[in-house]
Amino acid sequence: MTSVQDTKLDTGGTPDGPARVDLVFEPGARRVRVPHGVTMFDAASWNGIAIDSTCGGHGTCKKCKVKVADGVTPPTSLDVRAFTPEELRGGWRLACRALATADATVEVPPLATRPKAATVGVGRQVILRPAVQKRYLELAEPTLTDQATDAERLLAAMDDLELRVDLPVLKTLGRVLRAADYQVTAVVADDVLIAVEPGDTSARRFGIAYDLGTTTVVATLLDLSTGTPVAVDSVLNAQQPFGADVITRISATMLDPQALGRLTALAQQTLSELATTVCERGGVDPAEVYEVAMAGNATMTHLALGIDPEPLGVAPFIMSTRLYPEVLAADLGIGVHPCARAVVFPAFGAYVGGDITAGLLASGMDRDSRTRLFVDIGTNCEIVLGNDEWLLATAAPAGPAFEGAAIRCGMRASDGAIEVVTMTPDALELKVIGDAKPAGLCGSGLVDAVTGLVRVGLLDHSGRLVAEDKAAALAPGLADRLTRIGDERVFVLHWLGEDGDAAHSVYLSQRDIRELQFAKAAIATGWQILLEEAGLAAGDIQQVLLAGSFGSYLSPANAIRLGLVPKLAVLRVVSAGNVAGEGAKMALLSLRERAAGLALLEEVRYVELSDRADFNDRFVDQLAFPD
Repeated sequence: MTSVQDTKLDTGGTPDGPARVDLVFEPGARRVRVPHGVTMFDAASWNGIAIDSTCGGHGTCKKCKVKVADGVTPPTSLDVRAFTPEELRGGWRLACRALATADATVEVPPLATRPKAATVGVGRQVILRPAVQKRYLELAEPTLTDQATDAERLLAAMDDLELRVDLPVLKTLGRVLRAADYQVTAVVADDVLIAVEPGDTSARRFGIAYDLGTTTVVATLLDLSTGTPVAVDSVLNAQQPFGADVITRISATMLDPQALGRLTALAQQTLSELATTVCERGGVDPAEVYEVAMAGNATMTHLALGIDPEPLGVAPFIMSTRLYPEVLAADLGIGVHPCARAVVFPAFGAYVGGDITAGLLASGMDRDSRTRLFVDIGTNCEIVLGNDEWLLATAAPAGPAFEGAAIRCGMRASDGAIEVVTMTPDALELKVIGDAKPAGLCGSGLVDAVTGLVRVGLLDHSGRLVAEDKAAALAPGLADRLTRIGDERVFVLHWLGEDGDAAHSVYLSQRDIRELQFAKAAIATGWQILLEEAGLAAGDIQQVLLAGSFGSYLSPANAIRLGLVPKLAVLRVVSAGNVAGEGAKMALLSLRERAAGLALLEEVRYVELSDRADFNDRFVDQLAFPD
């Protein structure tokens, strides 16, 4: 693959070198010069221009839609299936298939950079004892008879603490003390003196807790003096052009030596931009943020730190480390206090990462005598079963269906996404994010739609849409929504246009239903194996926690109806929200809770599914929808 540097250093074609073309990306009139023949998708990605994609530019998601003026290339077979003839004539193409063969202007539809996400979740009250402390000190000035060094003088005033002093503090210590007439505030993180500030600033100390997700990143600014949230924000992970799931991003680093650096830069860009935003909203100087905590899956954590993730993507799926060395916020590219520490949550395994460690900490799984099932549903589904005496964990390959990827009309949970579908034999109602015109279907809407079809009888036990004559008898008000696009049967959720063209409406295809079946079968197989390992039955589970953003918006009744979770009383299934973010907050607010998070590594036994000979048979058994 051509490097980013190549696109910037070469200024034109020569007999001995490749030709170049000029592209102007709108909006913003961003002009770039790229090698002749590269895809529009690569040209944009190399230059930091985000184009929607969930497959990483491999031509499978059909979401990277752009409008090309002037140098438009002939449509490919994928373009013909993705656009109407009128759109094709207007220059619409899939960016991953459109080649830059001539100078052109490329219009990029706006990307939803702030998808709907859970920013809070189930947590516990904690005793406020943050690692970051401030001490206001009024020191005696040195004299000819008092020759103590500046550092000794400062440390002597805090003789109840055994502190180390950071070199950056020593570089300016003498100047700060004298300019402040020896009236200063010492900033301590754990056992390290990280700053000395003039005057009394003891009332101002802040931290930022991050949930670093594959799709969405959430940041919460906390006042460490009071333990209260000051501001919160969430954005789309800027790594999204490299694919919707961790496997495609790992694959990118294996195929292109430069991809790791770009993915690390994008992760750190996301973290830094969020820090700037929450500080602005909270009226806080970033230099007053002295600690950050980050909870993310193993791949996202590796990428944010610049650690090669390739071993995570190939058997036997080994992490570089479970525990990370002392890290600064600056090592994560976060523009806060230059000596601010970073707490990076450890992982149980390659696919049960630090976000689950944080989630278990927040939910108190290891402190509750009840037997509970923790399910974080996403591209990779992490499952934990247990109580205060034992904990078992595993990961199930659910696939990207719940994120809207691999679904024909799927999209992220942003404006225009159908998030709730209510269905009766005679009518269908939709709830759309942002009260906008329906543009696609997000994960919760997908689950609702399939559950509704099962409930009214239009989807049989095996997951097949029933015949037209049977549909008319079972659901007369919905039967006309069953139609075909080519040879494939579909159910139309929302007609677009007046011509009744199903291919360019929002619909659910038979293949989409299969994608959901595969995901739910993987998840159900995972928790059933954990139950067997524990010698328990489904009825022994006293509570199910649905974690993560998707779990926050998933109907518990529908999760039970489809078999995503055990068949229990609905009140036993609880949406836990963003428990990873809550765990990250707890680590900033309490040293005791931080230690408890580390202790979880010794309390949880990980069960690997990929090496079980019976997994495939069990998976097939779970494909059918429950009666």
